[in-house]
Amino acid sequence: MHASIDAVWRLESARIIAGLARLVRDVGLAEELAQDALVAALEQWPESGVPDNPGAWLMAVGKRRAIDRIRREQRLETKLEELGHGLEPEAREAPPEFDLAADDEHIEDDVLRLVFTACHPVLSTQARVAMTLRMLGGLTTEEIARAFLTSEPTVAQRIVRAKRTLSEAGVPFEVPEGPDRAARLSSVLEVVYLIFNEGYAASGGDDWVRTDLCQEALRLGRILAHLAPGEPEVHGLVALMEIQASRIRARTGPSGEPVPLHEQDRALWDRLLIHRGFAALLRAREIGAPPGPYVLQAAIAASHAQAATAADTDWAQIASLYGHLAEVAPSPIVELNRAVAVGMADGPEAGLRLVDAIAGEPALRGYPLLPGVRGDLLARLGRTAEARAEFERAAELTRNAPERRVLLGRAAALHGAQ
Repeated sequence: MHASIDAVWRLESARIIAGLARLVRDVGLAEELAQDALVAALEQWPESGVPDNPGAWLMAVGKRRAIDRIRREQRLETKLEELGHGLEPEAREAPPEFDLAADDEHIEDDVLRLVFTACHPVLSTQARVAMTLRMLGGLTTEEIARAFLTSEPTVAQRIVRAKRTLSEAGVPFEVPEGPDRAARLSSVLEVVYLIFNEGYAASGGDDWVRTDLCQEALRLGRILAHLAPGEPEVHGLVALMEIQASRIRARTGPSGEPVPLHEQDRALWDRLLIHRGFAALLRAREIGAPPGPYVLQAAIAASHAQAATAADTDWAQIASLYGHLAEVAPSPIVELNRAVAVGMADGPEAGLRLVDAIAGEPALRGYPLLPGVRGDLLARLGRTAEARAEFERAAELTRNAPERRVLLGRAAALHGAQ
């Protein structure tokens, strides 16, 4: 029964929290009320069974809890007023808009408001990720802690602080308009993609891929695409995640070791996810806006997906797309990826020049992919001693065990080579 309740909660929690947040105008309080409803389900459903419409049941219980809380606060306010002014006002009922809290016509707008609130830039990136997974993904603090290799108390503290910050900052429960909407949407997409990337290439731990995080990010992205169909970057992010997720089965070997793109068995790529990714990319382009960072990255992923073999990859096209991406969203990470593409299109010397030009960037300090890419380019140039040193340095920097073993293996393979 608990497994059934967990499944219902994952599906319905975002809608319930969002509906209650519109009611009480406080995301933190809404989440507490929704948790109260979940506790009630855990107590009652094992005996009564799961109701025909479990989401409506949970919303109704949360709504009653909200009304009870408002009435208690109103009674307290009345008592204080009586003490101060000797008044005897009549008992007040909850405002009539509470009766409309669970109307289906409001739910999608409420969820979109919740997305923008949970990902508000006033919160730290870590807090935004924790809030998003908790309120939109329905994950417990234990599950979030396990996914990001941190302690449960740390995650719980982040969520508590995030609620307090939203309340103290007076963040409205709304979908922003105008220029603020674009800035806030960027924050929303960043959080979803951070979740996906942590699953796609885990930054630490014993697993190279965490499929559950990729699936959760995809689910959130698809919800966003449904809620904001006119935003090309939302469709671009969904396209990017769909296409990248199509490679997951091919990204690890028999022992869980990372398998680089050019060595992957493309028969293992999920053609349905690729098709979905292409469809999302087409929707983004049909909107007609100039391509943004996620649309461009999706186009790069699509170019890889179109190649039947690694040898068929159109590296010149990919390098050109990275050039456009560097203009739209310049960053050292983009330049590093462009160096890889240029190194494949124009030769390792051209790629190495680009890498060396950004080697001193503070953002790349401690980033294992920098020496990893440099080591690969040096190895292709026959500079094996230098390449071996770079692979060893990359192995020292990574916190992911399978990646470390692969890097050390590449370094060892170059030992003694001229």
